[in-house]
Amino acid sequence: MVIGLTQIKGVGYMFANSIINNLKINSELRIGNLSNEQIKSIENIIQSPSSSNFPSWFLNRRKDIETGEDKHLITSDIDFTVRNDVEREKTAGSWRGYRHMFGLKVRGQRTRCTGRKGGAVGVAKGGRVLPAQAGGAGAPAAEGAEGAPAAEGAPAAEGAPAAEGAKGSTAATKPGTENKQAPKTEKKEAPDAKKT
Repeated sequence: MVIGLTQIKGVGYMFANSIINNLKINSELRIGNLSNEQIKSIENIIQSPSSSNFPSWFLNRRKDIETGEDKHLITSDIDFTVRNDVEREKTAGSWRGYRHMFGLKVRGQRTRCTGRKGGAVGVAKGGRVLPAQAGGAGAPAAEGAEGAPAAEGAPAAEGAPAAEGAKGSTAATKPGTENKQAPKTEKKEAPDAKKT
């Protein structure tokens, strides 16, 4: 009987035990064997335990901010109320609200070595590194690649027409401007060894 009542969210073992003792119901009885009057009385106590002379310290929502009264919340009312409380703290800009916003511990626990799972607060690890492309940014243009299109943002190679609609081709299409390229470097051969 006690275990069956604890399946209701918001009703714990002690609360269920005190309901059964208050109504003087046999705790060995199964829930399916209860009469309709007993079921109604259990429902009434769960919905308003203060009317059945339960002490206020037994309830799970004391001094409600909106109404100021002592309540006992059950089922989805618990989740709804907690969500509203957290949102109210966030909008008020309280310390607890800031801790909730950043996903950190709220109740003064240490965070130096625990609570590292959950929301990422820093540099993301394991990023994918793309391989360097030939002719990419900062790399010299590949020689002899006349058939290949120029990289986006890079000027077209000599002899190759500029790609239409390319972002980097605006300077080459203006009259009176020259196509600026990096100076070509020639490889110098090592001097031959002295022939004696």
